[in-house]
Amino acid sequence: MAKNHPSKNSGFPGEPALLKDTQAYKGTLDELGWARGSADDFDQQRDYLQQHNGIKGLERLQPSDIEDAVRIFYRDGFVVIENALTSDQLAELKEASERVIRDILAKDRNRQGNRGSHRYSFGSASLTGQLLHEPAWAMLADLPTITPIITAIFGSRDYILRGAGGDFCLPGASSYQPLHSDMNDRIEYAGQTFGSFHDPRGQLNYRDLPCPYVCCNFLTCDFTAINGPTRQIPGTQHSQQRIPKLAEEPEWMKLSTVCPAPAGSVLIRDTRAWHGGTPNLSDHVRAMPNAEFHAPWYREPMRTSMPRDLYDTLSEHGQYIARYIVAQPDQELVTGIREDLGTTPPGLREKPSLS
Repeated sequence: MAKNHPSKNSGFPGEPALLKDTQAYKGTLDELGWARGSADDFDQQRDYLQQHNGIKGLERLQPSDIEDAVRIFYRDGFVVIENALTSDQLAELKEASERVIRDILAKDRNRQGNRGSHRYSFGSASLTGQLLHEPAWAMLADLPTITPIITAIFGSRDYILRGAGGDFCLPGASSYQPLHSDMNDRIEYAGQTFGSFHDPRGQLNYRDLPCPYVCCNFLTCDFTAINGPTRQIPGTQHSQQRIPKLAEEPEWMKLSTVCPAPAGSVLIRDTRAWHGGTPNLSDHVRAMPNAEFHAPWYREPMRTSMPRDLYDTLSEHGQYIARYIVAQPDQELVTGIREDLGTTPPGLREKPSLS
């Protein structure tokens, strides 16, 4: 069983300390955005995005289109599958997301975020680094619509559940998040090890490999041109080029967003592919929980993040792929939201812009 327990607030290094928000549990969720600035300030940019945003000819598949899903995934580094969630599953995930979002916003009155202004990572805000103590997130580990596609991508059912988290952005997330990848070669930083692949010969890096790490982002609302759809740069999962900084990024990349796409869809992506957040100039919160999987042959350090009693409710396959992250029978996980929300990585601290 998981136990809620807050941690001490250390604040964001280089940023103002977070302030509590006593209004986070009042009103509608959508009203909790736009802590700074006004939606009216962005009318021109909103109109521009309405006209130009979105990947032209974006292919959206159905869960039965397994061969096409694998083909497009390996071609582009991502693929969109509609109807990944049933209406009941979508409703459950939306309810759980709203509850967790309010818990996070209750610690951040000024909406500093932990991935840039008005932009948040669910996992980074969690004491375990994941949300697998939440039944709605645990549900994503083994969906009958998605498991066959993940199996086909890896060519095996022996892949590993790494965790489940995701992100959300509020109305008022007016800036672009820099393009980035979600993995790297093994590095040592601040006494911790990140990543695992390392070629001592110096001949290969992680981008030379078959796909080692898949992230499934589930859309709890429609992706539109103005509510912060993820931008994906097709075919970059194996690119050895330096990822361009935001100021260097060509306009077509900023408009290379996964929209339109309906709620209940899943964006399945190779985490090496270049991607980033975009402005949410709408009136609605855009939440995108995820589940993450390692290939059968790939490993990174993984924290215990799933309570044993929740693990016991999973399917046989769900339990098999979650075996490395489940708590021991007598182990009590400490869960809840970090007082510092996990801090914002320096490279993602972009100031809001009116342009």
